[in-house]
Amino acid sequence: MYALTNLKSKNEGESDISYTLVSSEPLRSKSEKLNPSRWNTVEFYVYYLVHAVTIPYMFWVSYTISRESHPNYPQYEYYLEDGWLFGRKVDNSDFQFASVRNNYIPLFLALVLHVALSRLYRFLFVPSQPAKLPNQHLHQVYFNLLFSLLFFYGLCGNGLLKILIILTMNYMIAKVFKGSILNCVVTWVFNLAILFLNDRYKGYEFAMVDERLSFLDDNRGLLRWQVTFNISMLRMISYNMDYYWSFGKLAGDGAKEVILEDMDRNDRDKAPLTEKDRINAPCYKEDYNYIYYLSYILYAPLYLAGPIITYNNYISQLRYPCRPSFKSVAIYGIRLAGSMLLMEFMLHYMYVVAIAKRHAWQGDSPVELGMIAYFNLKLIWMKLLIIWRFFRFWAMADGFQVDENMLRCASNVYSIRSFWRMWHRSYNRWTIRYIYIPLGGTKYAMYNIWVVFTFVALWHDISLKLLAWGWLISLFILPELIATNLFTEKKFGDKPYYRHVCACGAVLNLLFMVFANLVGFVVGLDGVWDIVKLIFMTVEGIQFFVLSFMALFTAVQIMFEIREEEKRRNIDRNRS
Repeated sequence: MYALTNLKSKNEGESDISYTLVSSEPLRSKSEKLNPSRWNTVEFYVYYLVHAVTIPYMFWVSYTISRESHPNYPQYEYYLEDGWLFGRKVDNSDFQFASVRNNYIPLFLALVLHVALSRLYRFLFVPSQPAKLPNQHLHQVYFNLLFSLLFFYGLCGNGLLKILIILTMNYMIAKVFKGSILNCVVTWVFNLAILFLNDRYKGYEFAMVDERLSFLDDNRGLLRWQVTFNISMLRMISYNMDYYWSFGKLAGDGAKEVILEDMDRNDRDKAPLTEKDRINAPCYKEDYNYIYYLSYILYAPLYLAGPIITYNNYISQLRYPCRPSFKSVAIYGIRLAGSMLLMEFMLHYMYVVAIAKRHAWQGDSPVELGMIAYFNLKLIWMKLLIIWRFFRFWAMADGFQVDENMLRCASNVYSIRSFWRMWHRSYNRWTIRYIYIPLGGTKYAMYNIWVVFTFVALWHDISLKLLAWGWLISLFILPELIATNLFTEKKFGDKPYYRHVCACGAVLNLLFMVFANLVGFVVGLDGVWDIVKLIFMTVEGIQFFVLSFMALFTAVQIMFEIREEEKRRNIDRNRS
C-alpha cells in the first residue's frame, strides 16, 4: 500500500557509486508498467510551490529559535562553543559527533599514513596476480594486522589486551565446535554475554583479576576500548557463522547443501562474479586461521564504525582484489568534504541539539517544537553519514569495496522497511544474514522482526529508551507489512485513488518513524510526551499537524515520482 513499486536488481555486484545504470538489460520485468512522467503536470507544480515555501520557512524557524535574542537561549548557551564561520557559535554538544569533529586532522593523518604504507607494502611484497590456491598466503593481512595492533595500542592503550583476550575466546569457540550447531549457539550466547558484561563492568579493570596487574590500568589510551567494541562483536559473529556454514550449510531459508562442484567448476580460478558470491562462497579451510581472523576483526579503516563487511567477503577481496578506481575514490572524497561543510553550516546556524539536550523549549510554538524535533533527526542522519562516509572512504582508498551505509537521504524514504535498508545498510544486511534468515526469513516476518529489533536496540545501548525504540519500530512495521500484502499494486494499481491512498499511508509511516527515533535517539519518552501534548492537545498544535500532514503528502508524491523516474531510466538504487 505504501510502496508503489519495489525496484529489484538483477545486478548484485558492487559498483563505485550507490546505484547502477544498466542499458543492455532492463531492471524491470517485461510486464511491469511504466507510468508517464508527472514532473510537468499542474499537480506537481502545486507540489513545487509548497516546497518552495515550506523548506526555506523550516530553516528560518530553526534559525530564529537559535538566536541570542531568543528567551530560551541562556538555558543552553553553555553547550555552545566558539565557531569559525562568520563569528557565530557552534553547537558541538553531540558527544559522539564531537569526538570525530574534534579529531578531523588526526583521523585524516592516520588515513594518509595507513594508505601510503599499505600501498608501499603491496608494491613491494604482494603479488599482483590473484591468490587462487589455498597454499598461497595473503600477504596483505600481515600488514593490516601489524598496523592495526600499533594503531589501536596508541588509541586504546592496554585495553588492546582485553580486546585480544575476547577475540581469542571467540576464535576458540569456532575452532572447538566447527560444523556443529553448538558453534552457532555458543557463539551467540558468548557474544551477548560480552555485550552485557562490557556494559556492566565498564570495560573491566586488570585489578579485578589481580591487584598486581593494576599498573596496566594506568595506560587507557585516548579512547575507551569498549565504546566501539559492539562493531567488533558483529565481525566476531560473522567469522564464526561463516566458518560454521563452510562445513556444508548455507545461510538461507532452511539448511541447504553447498554445491562445491559448481564452485570448483566456476572455481577459484576466477574471481567471484558478484558481491553476493563474495559473501556466500566459503573460503578455503586454510583461510579460517587466527592471523587472518585478527586481521579481519581489527582492520583499521572499518574497526571503529564500519561499514560492516563479512569475513568471507574480506578474504575474497584479498584473494581476488576488486579495487575501486582512482576516479570513484576521488569523487567520493569530494562528496565527503561537501557533507562535512554542510554539517558545519547547520551546526553554526541551528542549535537544535543543544536545545533538545536542555529541553529548552518553554514557550515555543508547535511549529518551533516541530522544527527542533525534525532537525535533530536530520543532524543525527548527517553525523552518521559523515562518520560512515569517512571510514568507507578510507577503506576505498586502501582498495576495498564496502557498502555505502546510506543510499538515500533520510528525507527521501517513506517506507519503514526501506528506511532501515537505507539508514545503516551494512548493518541491515548483517542482521538479515545472521539473524533474520536463520530465524525463518519472510515466512515468520511478523514474529522475527521483534527479535531483530530487540537485538538492534540492545546492541546500540542497553537502555530502556532504546528498548522502547526497538519495540516501537517493530510495532510500526506491522501495519506496513499487512497493508502491502492486502492492498497490492497488482490489485489496485489501476484505480485513480491508489497513489493518493499510498501517499497517506506513507505520511503515517513518516510520522511513526519520527516518533520512534525521537524516543530512541533524541529526547526519550518524557521529551516525546511534552511534544505530543503541545501538538495534539492545543488548537494551534492541531493546526500545525494538519498543515504538516499536507506538506508531507506533497513530499511523498515527489518521492514516488523519483522512483518512477529511476524505473524509467533503468536506475537501481539497490532495492529502495
